[in-house]
Amino acid sequence: MPTSTSPQTGSILKQPLAVWAVAFASVIAFMGIGLVDPILPAIAKSLKASPTETSLLFTSYLVVTGLAMLITSWISSRIGAKKTLLIGLALIVVFAALAGVAGSVEGVIGFRAGWGLGNALFISTALSTIVGAASGGSGAAITLYEAALGLGIAVGPLLGGTLGTISWRGPFFGTAVLMAVGFIAIVTLLREDKTVVRTPTKLSAPFTAMKVPGIRYLAGIALFYNIGFFVLLAYTPYPLGLDEMGLGYTFFAWGLSVAFTSVFVAPMLTKRMKRTSALKLALTILALDLIAGGIVIDSQAGLIACIVVGGLMLGIVNTVLTESVMEASDLPRSVASSSYSAVRFLGGAFAPPGAAALAAAISPSAPMYAGAASVLVAVLIAFLGRKALRRVDAAHEESPLAEAEAITVGESL
Repeated sequence: MPTSTSPQTGSILKQPLAVWAVAFASVIAFMGIGLVDPILPAIAKSLKASPTETSLLFTSYLVVTGLAMLITSWISSRIGAKKTLLIGLALIVVFAALAGVAGSVEGVIGFRAGWGLGNALFISTALSTIVGAASGGSGAAITLYEAALGLGIAVGPLLGGTLGTISWRGPFFGTAVLMAVGFIAIVTLLREDKTVVRTPTKLSAPFTAMKVPGIRYLAGIALFYNIGFFVLLAYTPYPLGLDEMGLGYTFFAWGLSVAFTSVFVAPMLTKRMKRTSALKLALTILALDLIAGGIVIDSQAGLIACIVVGGLMLGIVNTVLTESVMEASDLPRSVASSSYSAVRFLGGAFAPPGAAALAAAISPSAPMYAGAASVLVAVLIAFLGRKALRRVDAAHEESPLAEAEAITVGESL
């Protein structure tokens, strides 16, 4: 049975050890998104690859992650959350290590695809695990999950830049080691409730979820928003022209911005306005920021400022979108998350090579303007779907008593 929750209930710090174990592993998993940012130029130089070829490190990772999201709820409902998390972590360890020993850019691209499979199994299951096991309601749990996302995205580039000064292979080996630590933490601290009877999810469930108007509109918003997200993340390292550590520090600041607004600003906004209003506001500012990035594309300081401001908006959008998906339907959380996340990741998959191609064909500013246009499409979808998204805002307006009753009813993983 689904729960209806307010955006923020209770402290995110007072959580069981199992929740912290999953959150820690989530931080490491999300490092994989920005890990390669600082070493993209180094990989291109060492493996004699073009910017378009190196951008495929994002595409292979995100395409497989997105497609695999469609089967994660089917798998986890049969073998349980803990086993699914461990399989995902094990795959990341193996493929991250293999990427580190690859001798060609094609090899790295292929191993990043395998990494994406493990990432899909882990990420979608981690969200439902944290929401189900956390104390303080789903608002606090989602904030904790988004904090892990922001921290992982922040630390990923810094780790990539630091280890990348030694070798472009270093970040891959570092991730493999850290994921092995996460694996041990999950094995040790996460205990599944054996009294819970699992109801197998149909393989078609994530596809059927798209029949729910709220899920469909949110997925559409996420698809076009993620294009802007990955233009900012995957394209800007090239026009910046910084070395590994310079890029590492830049995207560390960007990731901290994501984490800060995820944890503090998003909950504050959704206390004062409807979720859909907060979403449209943050997306509009993000589009303007991308336009500004295109205008100052030749200025390192100006582009860095746009990247950091973009991170502030991304944190708000990520948190509000995740909360909205959890409230948009009566579907099990794992199914709603799988369906939405699949579309979201696929949206970001084509942005990196598309941005590189636009820059080569038109101008260095063109990808930024294209990203802004895509984000504005997301804003338009939010306006068009206002009727379908009423439930998302209605959940925001529920009383503390309704929240307490919802937590009591609960939902099994």
